[in-house]
Amino acid sequence: MRWVLAPLVLLVAACGGDDGGPSEPPVDEGSPPEAGCTEGTLESGALSLICFPDTWNGKLVIYAHGYVEPSAPVALPPDEVGHVSISGAVTGYGYAYATTSYRENGLVVLPAIEDVTQLVQAVRDRVKPDPTSTFLVGFSEGGLVAALTLERHPELIEGALAACGPIGDFTRQIDYFGDARVLFDYFFPGVLPGTAIDIPPQLRSGWTSTYEPAVIDALTNDPARATQLAAVAGIPVPDAAAEKAATIAQVLWYNVFATADAQERLGGNPYTNVGRQYSGSSDDVALNAGVSRYEPITLARGALGQYDTNGDLPGPVVTLHTTGDPEVPFFHEALYHDKVEAKGRLDRLEQRSIDRLGHCTFTAPELFEAFLSLVTP
Repeated sequence: MRWVLAPLVLLVAACGGDDGGPSEPPVDEGSPPEAGCTEGTLESGALSLICFPDTWNGKLVIYAHGYVEPSAPVALPPDEVGHVSISGAVTGYGYAYATTSYRENGLVVLPAIEDVTQLVQAVRDRVKPDPTSTFLVGFSEGGLVAALTLERHPELIEGALAACGPIGDFTRQIDYFGDARVLFDYFFPGVLPGTAIDIPPQLRSGWTSTYEPAVIDALTNDPARATQLAAVAGIPVPDAAAEKAATIAQVLWYNVFATADAQERLGGNPYTNVGRQYSGSSDDVALNAGVSRYEPITLARGALGQYDTNGDLPGPVVTLHTTGDPEVPFFHEALYHDKVEAKGRLDRLEQRSIDRLGHCTFTAPELFEAFLSLVTP
């Protein structure tokens, strides 16, 4: 699973209740909010958690979680990380807090947007008046959910913090995962069964016990090939052989667990590397001649456009990304900037980069400063 919960805990723990300006609590015009948390079910069937503090500052923070393995049971994100309650940390500083499981797991960006809008409405139905401000915080896949929800539902969301999300070009993100597998199979043939677009069930069921260890062993035992693979695929990796192997295996996880689900939702294989010229190996001619090539299903490839941001920001967006993110590469930030610039909305965008390896590996002060920038007028 890729919940990416720890950054949210760090964020709310760092905020200290000060969002940069005074906030008047809402005036009761109906049912007053009751302190505590209530679990429920949204119209879509997604699970929800809505929490209010003893004294509400009128503001609502919604958390959009990251990618979860498609076969995992639908469940609310764990409410505790490192013995810290997420809902308790948020409400402890005066915010209302809400999150949802989404109705499904896997590539669920589009239904997740609907579930987030239903969640906002559920909060509005519960208390009056409506929240004075609603901010959506998302990490990884949830970062894309946050950015798209703001673009498509500005009547519900005032601003978004999109952290380590594939917000620049979703097609390139799909190709990134496919390329990692294609290149692994070229440099390390026979280690994994199936292909980049055909994942046999035994690969998924035996990933943790058999195939991930085999991948890590192969990469560790041939560090020169592992380094070439990472260079050609554009995967930021540590220098140490063992850590490098673990990072590449981390990227391959998405090919193993996300491919079949994406194909089912999109109507076929969206990935292609036809015509792509790879570079960065010790013999690029041999690489491009020998690497496997895959044709996409045209409709599936075209369907990826539904997951693209347009850059026409109706409200403030703060992005946060590590430059050495191996799962959602940093190239998304430049692409997103160009989209926003083309729409003339750069005054509503603040991008923050952290020079560090890892996916969503932020510190508490980094998260606090990003959140503070979002909520401060």
